[in-house]
Amino acid sequence: MTDFTAFKSEISEMAKNLGFGSIGFTSPGGLERSAGHFESFLKDGLHGEMTWLEEKADRRKSPKTLWPDVRSIIMLTMNYGPGKNPLEDLKQKNNGNISVYAKGKDYHDIIKKRLKQIARHIHRTYNVEVKVFVDTAPVLEKPLAEKAGLGWQGKHTNLVSREFGSWLFIGSIFTTLKINEDQKEIDHCGSCRSCLDICPTNAFPTPYSLDARRCISYLTIEYKGHIDREFRKPMGNRIYGCDDCLAVCPWNKYAKVTEELLLRPRIELDLARLDDLAMLDDASFRKVFSGSPIKRVGRNYFIRNVLIAIGNSGNKKYVPMLIDKLSDASAHVRAMAVWALDQLCDKDEFSNLKNTHLTRESDANVIKEWETTITG
Repeated sequence: MTDFTAFKSEISEMAKNLGFGSIGFTSPGGLERSAGHFESFLKDGLHGEMTWLEEKADRRKSPKTLWPDVRSIIMLTMNYGPGKNPLEDLKQKNNGNISVYAKGKDYHDIIKKRLKQIARHIHRTYNVEVKVFVDTAPVLEKPLAEKAGLGWQGKHTNLVSREFGSWLFIGSIFTTLKINEDQKEIDHCGSCRSCLDICPTNAFPTPYSLDARRCISYLTIEYKGHIDREFRKPMGNRIYGCDDCLAVCPWNKYAKVTEELLLRPRIELDLARLDDLAMLDDASFRKVFSGSPIKRVGRNYFIRNVLIAIGNSGNKKYVPMLIDKLSDASAHVRAMAVWALDQLCDKDEFSNLKNTHLTRESDANVIKEWETTITG
């Protein structure tokens, strides 16, 4: 085949019928600049404890390193636009704010299954090899999506589309079939700084650069430690992820509510009550978050996040529950229970609790929380 007009039209139609919002075709080359940015990101330690990024860094530099036989890459996006502005949910101090992308079914499963349908069709029809990737593979997806004309990598480092704004999942199909490339999209951010200025933890050292160690999404999802005091107040009621830089993007004026029912919020995850979430044990956590990406963070780190939100609520009704959490099996939970109590109790109340519950057997981080004075 030399004319791929019919091929592109056929695959695009199939993708649209499977719920993909846009599709573009590109080659595996020309990512040197993006690979250089990624290398600097790792070298400067901006990835924090995401060691898996380092372990497969070489594979990300070029798709051909991942699969030497690849000749073309089909990039696809799926819209997960919310039905309301997520920034409004930050006002609900007694409810947990979960990132839009995680309120529905796990997008990895949804997208990969549908990519495989398209890939099987290409393989059977054109007798070529194919591989599919969604997010977890060492692929520079956003630069490839930009190169395929699906959008541009905005100053918040995420993909932005003139058609869907910032609410996009990305998937890719690698193939040994040689396909004519689509035209690369250009950057339409202009002088806008909205996504940079709204960040509650100043996680963008410069436009187009993210310091993951300061990002609430990283802290609440990827970070497996005691979240630094500097970030606890700015977290507010964000218990899993953060949408601020996405939600404020002016290009969202063209965004559409997702038509994919599986990506729409589950009722129990849309502003769930903090006290209900805090009571989850391992078994109930796994049950509530079955089929959700939240399940992968684990109960203990999730409750750690919930207790920080409770500490930021200003509501003293949580004090008895927090006292119960002082004996939780997880040191991360116990430490954040101490911090939350300090936020909600007056000085004398907190001092009395300290005298009652601080023991020589307390672990180092819990002792630190008891002994450090919070100065607001």
